[in-house]
Amino acid sequence: MKKQIGSLLAAATLLSACGNRQEPSTTVEQFDYTVEQFADLQILRYRVPGFEELSLKQKELVYYLTEAALQGRDILFDQNGKYNLTIRRALEAVYVNYKGDRNSADFKAMEIYLKRVWFSNGIHHHYGSEKFVPGFTPEFFRQALQETSPSLFPLKEGQQLEDWCNEIFPVIFDPAVMPKRVNQADGEDLLLTSACNYYDGVTQQEAEAFYNARKDPKDETPISYGLNSRLVKEEGKIVEKVWKVGGLYGEAIEKIVFWLKKAEEVAETPEQKAVIAKLITFYETGDLKTFDEYAILWVKDLNSRVDFVNGFTETYGDPLGMKASWESLVNFKDLEATRRTETISRNAQWFEDHSPVDSLFKKEQVKGVSAKVITAAILAGDLYPSTAIGINLPNANWIRSMHGSKSVTIGNITDAYNKAAHGNGFNEEFVCDARELGWIDRYGDLTGNLHTDLHECLGHGSGKLLPGVDPDALKAYGSTIEEARADLFGLYYVADAKMQELGLVPDADAYKAEYYTYLMNGLMTQLVRIEPGNEIEEAHMRNRQLIARWVYEQGKAEKVVEIVKRDGKSYVIVNDYEKLRTLFGRLLAEIQRIKSTGDFAAARNLVESYAVKVDPALHAEVLERYKALNLAPYKGFVNPRYEAVADAEGRLVDVKVSYDESYVGQMLRYSKDYATLSPF
Repeated sequence: MKKQIGSLLAAATLLSACGNRQEPSTTVEQFDYTVEQFADLQILRYRVPGFEELSLKQKELVYYLTEAALQGRDILFDQNGKYNLTIRRALEAVYVNYKGDRNSADFKAMEIYLKRVWFSNGIHHHYGSEKFVPGFTPEFFRQALQETSPSLFPLKEGQQLEDWCNEIFPVIFDPAVMPKRVNQADGEDLLLTSACNYYDGVTQQEAEAFYNARKDPKDETPISYGLNSRLVKEEGKIVEKVWKVGGLYGEAIEKIVFWLKKAEEVAETPEQKAVIAKLITFYETGDLKTFDEYAILWVKDLNSRVDFVNGFTETYGDPLGMKASWESLVNFKDLEATRRTETISRNAQWFEDHSPVDSLFKKEQVKGVSAKVITAAILAGDLYPSTAIGINLPNANWIRSMHGSKSVTIGNITDAYNKAAHGNGFNEEFVCDARELGWIDRYGDLTGNLHTDLHECLGHGSGKLLPGVDPDALKAYGSTIEEARADLFGLYYVADAKMQELGLVPDADAYKAEYYTYLMNGLMTQLVRIEPGNEIEEAHMRNRQLIARWVYEQGKAEKVVEIVKRDGKSYVIVNDYEKLRTLFGRLLAEIQRIKSTGDFAAARNLVESYAVKVDPALHAEVLERYKALNLAPYKGFVNPRYEAVADAEGRLVDVKVSYDESYVGQMLRYSKDYATLSPF
């Protein structure tokens, strides 16, 4: 599970838990965090403070894990849509080799389109899921393709360009063809109306029946059904095509395994070596029991400073919330900043015991909760270029219950967000009063980080399913409900006196910064990420509006939260912070009940009632005010580049990190060096 930047304000105010340590080659003052801005996107850099201080063996491990991470890039493109790889390669061929006027409106529009395809790992928006509208004409693109050497263009053997255009142009240019990567509209067949490449010729009813028939309700340690496969219909029969060595995506997975084996040789501890070996076995077999064994070993590996995620992990890209996108994150522990998260994890049982949920749904014994602040070394797959700021894994409920989980807050990423957004005018435009601005200035960085810590470390790991409840019972609403549960846990406890007792906040007012920014974002400012006329589709955005809109409606009689007009502009006002906390607690209790009992009807009612609809007048106002600030609502990153340095005998003697690669340069290099899959 991921914690994303919950608000645009948070992106502007979060401070790094990593402090202001300096690298020998790149000081804070010299470092340029901003790369470029286009469409609705801003591209940033992030530093990797402390990398030079790692031992040679740790650097070597990071290097091998980084190579394993980058080898999976094509997998995500293909998962996001069956035509993504061929479209990307055609665009790149034209972009690199075009001999015409590169300043023409058509070429410039194609360049922006390609940059968006790179960012979203496909032709659909990474967050909103809607298909991009090209600003260039089909005639321009056809002519540009005709002038491109066939050897540089992804044609099948014997295929003519005209045949390719007839097949692919509707996918690019016709808004009615594959309009959404993930459709969550209630009442529609979510598989037939989604462009993601997890199902082929299978209806939603057929897919649900296929997996329901394989589940044993008495199994207390169920595998994550469908996690690593495409479900297809062949000759009238539904079968799974497993992603593994020798199976689907085998060419890419073989290269991932190659680098994992090199990483295994320089593992820091026997425990970490066992983790990598088990992951390799999973990739070679595709066996989901082996995946669970790997996840348990990974949770228990607590003594390695270098850590990683590599594999089929999160299920937000599947409209049924079962099949996982490929992602990787290589990182190492920030020893100083981790003291905060360790304080929280040491008290996990206290938080569970004092939660406002029914005791029937609480864990009697919280096991294996660990939390740390990390420094990201590389982002890949579904964490690149846009990344979460916090992660809690594994996702299997029974593993969390029996063995625990790992939670991380990514310190150098939040630091980059903050540095790049400093002084952008967002606070002054949308925050209502000087009092709230003062709280945000004094406490916003601290409480934002604390909410992320509580969300990941304790929120996702809290509570339990009742015996016999299917982990997939909430179906398409499962991701939204799970994110709401974790967010509410963090919101409820960031205001608790325990925070002061543990020395995590300085006074009783600190939490108000997080409460205000969360409500403002959920009710108003996150709407800058929605196109006019659209509803909210993405699980994290639905979660935030669900919470904010629910407490707004439930507290209306007492005016706990209001939306008021001042000089023609709308602002969120919180009149009673204590009652607001009580409302958060009530909703947390209900969300946990829904999760624990698998109450699909209640989940559907909550989400459809509070999380989906958008007020068009308020939406138009927010968009207009935000546009005047000339800000990009979405941000992503260029990765640092690592270079292995060898001596005359070929032995690795150092790993160098550099930060000077451009966005276009990195994307073209990745397409050249990590092209692991055929586009056909």
